[in-house]
Order: sequence, then structure tokens, then C-alpha cells
Amino acid sequence: MISKHLSEMASAIAPAVANHLWQSTLFAILAALLTLPLRKNHARARYWLWLAASLKFLVPLSLLIVLGSHLPRSRASAETQAGLYSAMQQVSQQFIESTMPVISPLAPATDSKTVTLPAFLIVAWLCGFVMVLCVWCVRWSRLSRAIQEAVPLRQGRELQALRRIECITGTQQRIRLLSSRTSFEPGIFGIADPVLVWPDGISERLDDAHLEAILVHELWHVRRRDNLVSAMHMVVEALFWFHPVVWWLGARMVEERERACDEEVLESGSDRHVYAESILKICEFCVESPLACVSGVTGADLKRRIVRIMTEDVAHKLDFSRKLLLSAAGLVAVTLPLTYGLLHATQSRAALQTQETSPTAPVFEVASIKPDKDATGMFSFGWFSLGTFTTTGATVQFLIQETYGVQDDQIMGAPKWLKSDRYDIKAKVPSTVVEELRKLDYDQSNIVCFQMLRALLTDRFKLTLHKESKELPMYALVVAKNGPKLHEAIPGDTYPDGIKDLDGKGHGNVMDMTRGHLVGQGISIADLVNMLSHQDLGLPVIDKTGLTGKYDFTLKWTLEENRSGAMLTEGGQPGNGNTSLLESSGPSLDTALEQQLGLKLERRKGPVDVLVIDHVEKPSEN
Repeated sequence: MISKHLSEMASAIAPAVANHLWQSTLFAILAALLTLPLRKNHARARYWLWLAASLKFLVPLSLLIVLGSHLPRSRASAETQAGLYSAMQQVSQQFIESTMPVISPLAPATDSKTVTLPAFLIVAWLCGFVMVLCVWCVRWSRLSRAIQEAVPLRQGRELQALRRIECITGTQQRIRLLSSRTSFEPGIFGIADPVLVWPDGISERLDDAHLEAILVHELWHVRRRDNLVSAMHMVVEALFWFHPVVWWLGARMVEERERACDEEVLESGSDRHVYAESILKICEFCVESPLACVSGVTGADLKRRIVRIMTEDVAHKLDFSRKLLLSAAGLVAVTLPLTYGLLHATQSRAALQTQETSPTAPVFEVASIKPDKDATGMFSFGWFSLGTFTTTGATVQFLIQETYGVQDDQIMGAPKWLKSDRYDIKAKVPSTVVEELRKLDYDQSNIVCFQMLRALLTDRFKLTLHKESKELPMYALVVAKNGPKLHEAIPGDTYPDGIKDLDGKGHGNVMDMTRGHLVGQGISIADLVNMLSHQDLGLPVIDKTGLTGKYDFTLKWTLEENRSGAMLTEGGQPGNGNTSLLESSGPSLDTALEQQLGLKLERRKGPVDVLVIDHVEKPSEN
């Protein structure tokens, strides 16, 4: 059971994690390329580039994309937007669910591997995460014990030199100086209240010039907030310990951090030879700090540091061209995901509007819309095979559900009358369209019919809407533990009496569901989900079975009060509480699904596509 839940969780987050890793890796490569023209400049510029690449692992581009999707839409060319959106989508989403292999639950052997592998990957990541944390906790505890045993220095040439350098460099924060008996190198410990830990006996081996050079180096670590930055990267290393680029970034950050402090020490007036000697003396008698978030003086490649200190000239400041380059790179890094989110929202809205008002889609010759004066709570929903669409007592909410393939909870921003006011609609289908519909299969004819209904809603009800994705509770229809019990539909098979032929050609046939009895032949899982949504379960139903065929099945269950406390009537609409339709015995819908079809409804929370009503009006009668 645990393995199954881990597998489902891994399957749900795998595309998002893969996209995030791909984007972050690409960002790190671009940061590395940007450091090349900055080789002769100050190390702090390259340091901030490496830091940005590290923090990108903590900041998914999806956050900026969501922000961009809420920006005001421009009136740019639809073709230009579509082309740019497609190009950006190819780069930003290398891993999407549609490209992942779909494993049919009908194959038990493959299903076992599908469950085991994702669970193994999650357990492996968790073990690595815990191991990294344990190693760092052990090292941190050693440092903490050393700090607790350290003695504050209240006098001496070390403290005098520290206070003098604080005044010269303009350091406003007074740094406490602690004397430790450990062999750790001099280093800054802590973030909010940093202290300088000074090993006993090292001062006797250092001249005053050596001592001051080391103190200047450590004070620059404090001024630059190096401990805080290193701690942030340690979080990245713990979460993404399996990614080699993360550890490579950590090494580059330590290298540039120490080089930046070296440059500051030399620019403050310290002699090159004296400074190099002071570092070598520390390395001779002390041990390097065990954690990157405790800034010392001996980090990075010692040989390369000494060579640079002794031979290189003072680093150049950033000129205008390099400042412009960095500014442009930062602007692109922020605006690109914002633009993608804006184009994605525009593309979704344009696609939805195209479905509503496509000029090539057929429309009704004439349509009559009248308020349902009987208001009995019963309604019928007609179809197109006889050349007329007729519906009685239907709400606009229900019409939107049917035509857009969504459920009640997926429609937002609707006025109250959308659910309460009922209408009688009679619309004539052009004879040419009727002939064309008879030539199409069930799915294709549905597309045409829904386009006609959308056009009717747009024309007569002035309906405008757009699609969004929201994190909502839902029911996921999944394959039960023992696998599906559905039978593949046989093309050309005959249908028994009592079956309702939806299109007159034997495509997608079902029996009425009002008494807890459903017989389906040639039914897709998407159609089954749509039928289940009419049972007013209280939450949207999303297909997560992975089954793509057409199936024959029989489902019997006990009609009961729905999750909302209302009774079900014809077509799944809430009625007047009449309990005569309820059966007195038999399994519930949940139990019947699992026992008879091998399917199961699981309550989850995840992204759900919703329709947001922008505008709708009550129609005139004709």
C-alpha cells in the first residue's frame, strides 16, 4: 500500500521535477558562460552569478509563470503569440506527461515495475537527504562544542587589532572574539550574531602584519554575509544531493568567495607577501573549517590562491558593457517566464474562444429559448440525430457542463441564476449538418454538436469565459488493487433492448442511470467519468486510470443521498427530495465501482482545470 502511494506521488510530480531540474541546469550553464567575459573583473561579480544559479534550484520558474498568467493581456497578433508560445514551450518543458510512457494497468508484470521503481526512487532520495543532513549535523555539533568551550577575549593584541580594523573598514557590527583550544582555523561562526573563533597559540606564530591581514579577511566575510549565503546553498545541496551540478556550483562559490576576500584585503593596503605568508602559516598549524557556512581563511585551492595573490594585478571594476550584459541577462531571466505565463494564459483563452466562435463550425438555423414555466425539477436533454436539438427545464450551468465537458465544481464566477433558472430550448439543425453528422463517428459528431451549443450560448446568453488551473480537492478515478474488470468493446456488436443509442449508429451506448443501473457498450473512461459527475459527488472526478480504449460493462449500485445532501433526479440534477427513486439494498457507488468494474474513487488534491465565467446574460425569448 505504501509502495502504491509512493508510486502515485512520484508519477504526479515526476514531470514537474524533471522540468525544474532541466531548467535549473540550463540556468547554471548560462551562468557559467556569463562568467567567462568577467574573468578579469572582481570575483564578487562572478560570485553573485554562481549564487543566482544555486538559488534557481529553490525557485521554480512555475512561480513566475503563474504570476505572468495573471498579467493584463496585450492585443498582439495571435499568430505571433502562438509561434512564440510554442517555441518557449519546447525549451521550458522538455518533460511533459504526454511524452511519458503510458503503462496499461491490464499488464500485471509491467504494473509491478511501475509501482516499484518510483517508490524506490523516492526512498533513495530520502535516504540520501537524511544522510547529507546527518553528516552536517555531526560536523555542526563538533563546532558547537568548540564554541561552548571557547573563552571570550577581553584584551590582548588580537582584540585591539580587531577593533582598530573595524573602525578602518567601517564595520558597524561589533564582532565578539573567542579563544578556542581546538585546531580549527580562525573563522566566523554564526549568521545573525557572528563571532570570530581564534585558535589558542596561533597568535605567537604571527607578526602584527600577518595578524591584521587575517582579521581583515574574516571581517570581509562578515560584511559580505558569506555564512548566510553558504547556508542557503547547503539547503540546495541537501535537497538536490543527487545532482552533480549542485556540488560543482558549491565549489565555484567557495572559490570565488575566498578570491573576493583576497581582493578586498589587497585593496585595503596589505602587502602581497605578508598576506600570502599569513595564509600559509594558518594552513601549517590549523585545520580547515568542516562546514562551508563557517567562513575561514584557507578555503578553495590553496596553490591557485597563492599564485593569484602573488602574481595578478588588482581586478578591474565592471565597465559599462559588462554591466549592460549582466543587466540584460537578469532582465531576460525574469521576463522570460513571465512572458511564457502571459502567452500560456492568452493561448488557453484564445483556444477556448476559438472553440466557441469558430467561423467554420456550423450553427443552428433557428433557436427558441423560453423560461421553463413548469419548474418541476425534471428535465430532458435532446440530441441532433433527428435534426432538432431540444432540452426542457435545463439550467445554463448544466448546458455549460455538457458542452465544455466539465463538472459543476469546475465552473467558477457564475451568478446564482445560472443554476436556478431553467430554460426550454428548441433549435433546428441545418439539414446539411444532419447528413454530415450521420457520416461521423460518435466522438467526431460530439465535437461538432458541442461547437454548435457553444455558439448558441455565446450568441444568445452572451457567454464569455476562460480556462484556469487551480489546486482543488477532487476524486481521482483509478484502477483498483486487483486491476480493471472491464471488457474491450467489439466493433459491430449488437446491443440488447433497453440500451439508449446516443447517435443512431451504435457508438457510445448507455442505459439510463437514474435507478442505479448503468449498462455501457463502446464507452470510454472519459464518458464514464462524465456520467459519474452527474451523480453529484460534491467534487470533480478526474480520470487517472490510464485506460484509453472503449469498454462494455454493467454497473449496479444503490442510489442514496448524494454528498451534498440532495436527491438525484433525471439526468443527475438535484430534485425535490423525492426518495421513490432510491433502492433499498445493494452496494454503494464506491463499492460497486471497485467490485464490478475494478475501479476506485480516491479523494485527492491537485491541479484541476476550471472555467471562469467572465460575462453571461439572461437571453431574450427569440
